[in-house]
Amino acid sequence: MTSLGSLTEFVASQDELLREAALTLPHEFSRCTYSLGPIRQAIYLCLTCQLPRGLCSSCSIACHTDHEQIELFPKRNFRCDCPTTAIPHGCTLHRSPEEENRENSYNQNFRSTFCRCGRPYDPKSERETMIQCLACEDWFHESCLHLRTRPSSRESSPIPESDVTNHGNDTDDTQSEASSSGLPPPLISAEDYDAFVCSSCVRSIDTLRRYAGTQGVIMVVRDAEDSPWRKLGGNPLRADAPTTTEDDLLDIDDYLAAPGQKRSRSHSVHSEEPERKKQHISPEPSSPCLAPAPNPIAQAIFQGSQQPSDTKVSLTEGDIFLTEGWRETCFSSLSDHPYLLEEEETYEPPEDPDSALSLEELGMRALERLPRDRAIDGIRAFNDMRDDLLAYLRPFAQEGRIVGEADVRQFFETLHESKHDS
Repeated sequence: MTSLGSLTEFVASQDELLREAALTLPHEFSRCTYSLGPIRQAIYLCLTCQLPRGLCSSCSIACHTDHEQIELFPKRNFRCDCPTTAIPHGCTLHRSPEEENRENSYNQNFRSTFCRCGRPYDPKSERETMIQCLACEDWFHESCLHLRTRPSSRESSPIPESDVTNHGNDTDDTQSEASSSGLPPPLISAEDYDAFVCSSCVRSIDTLRRYAGTQGVIMVVRDAEDSPWRKLGGNPLRADAPTTTEDDLLDIDDYLAAPGQKRSRSHSVHSEEPERKKQHISPEPSSPCLAPAPNPIAQAIFQGSQQPSDTKVSLTEGDIFLTEGWRETCFSSLSDHPYLLEEEETYEPPEDPDSALSLEELGMRALERLPRDRAIDGIRAFNDMRDDLLAYLRPFAQEGRIVGEADVRQFFETLHESKHDS
């Protein structure tokens, strides 16, 4: 009974390992993405090759299997560098060498440094959650975004007492987020926003700087050097959320062209020309892009941060957190930044049809591909080994003994010696 239970547990553990492997690597990694051109895809940095270049998912597995790597996550307009002359390590999926990719953009992530603090990333010791900027796609620590105090230690997080005493109780998302790292909840949790844009990108995009601190575009600010950090503009962008009054809405195109000028609502509604007859239908003019009035606190901070000062106290970094539904807002003048107007498609390798198959099923599939005479020889050899194994294990079952590793090794050593002698 004991041996049966042990064997059943062993088989169950092997099945669980197969399921975990299928979930971890569900895709087929037999094709380099170089031929697809520049696309948004998951990129890996090979630390062993020590070159600031990026690998696609397939090449990270097929070509750099035994190399130390860091996942950089999705990068837009990126072409795999593995088959190019920039990486001496030959690509096993794309045999013909290609010239270096001149259009790829390599930020500091490709030098294994991240965030505005420039620290390297170590998944074994990093306690903080890192957040990716939608625009530059760099990664930032929560403490560097003033969402929490920087942890004093980079050692592995201890298990909070609440996890030990309340492990059987349901907790909300905020408590779960806090307990996962052993740190208190951040000022802005992942459920509070949909996208993040770092201060450098906000300052370079006039429209985002204009919206900073308004409804649904959250900033983290403070009133003085010794004041706590707080949220500015935290109301979500929902269709049923209260908005500013109609007179407070501005034409964003007019504002960007001439800041500070308030748009007259009557200009687009009423016309000085006589009213046209109803049967004469003329095309309606395109609706103006209306936006809430600028947040005076945010704009004052941005203007003040542009003034050089050695003793200036930072009241904000200028980062923004866009709440759910932010793309439904009227954003103007963003044709140079299409990822802000529409969610991008990220390439994923095709699914591996064999990922969910068991070892027995994979073996049978391989057997079916063999020539008939070799397949028959293989089946005969398998049946002979099966009969020998049953005969070897029968005494263990009759006597209730557990089959150990040494017993299994002895069986195959004996089998190997008998084949060698014959």
